[in-house]
Amino acid sequence: MTTQLAYLAALGAALCWACSGMIAITPVRQAGSFPFNYARMLLVFAMLLFALAVLRGWPSFSLEQWLRLTASGLIGILVGDTILYTSLGRLGPRRNSIVFATNAPMTAVLGYVWLGEALGWPAVIGVALVTAGVALAIAFGGRREDAHHWESVCGDVRVGVAIGLTAALCHSVGTLIAKPVMAAGVDPVGASAVRVGVSALGLTIIAARRGRAVFSAFTPGTLALTAVSGLVGVALGMTLLLYGMGHGNTGVIATLSATTPVMVLPLLWIRTRQRPAAGAWLGALVASAGVALIFNR
Repeated sequence: MTTQLAYLAALGAALCWACSGMIAITPVRQAGSFPFNYARMLLVFAMLLFALAVLRGWPSFSLEQWLRLTASGLIGILVGDTILYTSLGRLGPRRNSIVFATNAPMTAVLGYVWLGEALGWPAVIGVALVTAGVALAIAFGGRREDAHHWESVCGDVRVGVAIGLTAALCHSVGTLIAKPVMAAGVDPVGASAVRVGVSALGLTIIAARRGRAVFSAFTPGTLALTAVSGLVGVALGMTLLLYGMGHGNTGVIATLSATTPVMVLPLLWIRTRQRPAAGAWLGALVASAGVALIFNR
């Protein structure tokens, strides 16, 4: 039962990230990727501290756990999230989700090499189906004749893809570093607070070195969207992912959490009034079959 809850948490994280990406596209393009991510980390850190104060208090960590969570936050959030939203500003939410979904096979391979986590054949087939479904949703997810402005590409698409792949690798490595901590039963909200706090501190240092007004492009509306994006994508989504990582196989959890491109299809349809292409729905069905196989293996 605990494993099933871990899988549900991973799917919940994917849904959170799909919603967060939809919310974030406007403030990212208005304020810039760095100011957006910096403001978001400060806001989320405050949210997590408030949640800990109200719910359970600050958890205790060993020195090794502190170091692991610190490294995980620096690589996975400080570097990974900053360049992820650079990619979002260049590629738009659908393409960015597609490129970022490569963190699933990256995590599965690194989890096997680094942590010795092997997958049984049903899980391997399920992971392959989910990955193939996500790839189909990428390849056939848009319609050129009625593209929404969110689907536009800003700059060289190859640069955007390269940035997105680097972000995916950073997230994969950051998650794997934190895996032993979560497997020890550490509170996922507290672990998220450490990772986000470290990232916020690093972004503060970078902002100070830049020596100019970081938040000058923010309006009250932009700041509100940034806060909601952080609440959904980081405070909730990251906590769900960390819970899943603590109770499930790394490769499977990463794969389920990478279904964001499938989750984003109906959200884009609702928001843009443009129905995704048939190939995108085929990809969603294939990915759903893989999810079902993973849950019932």
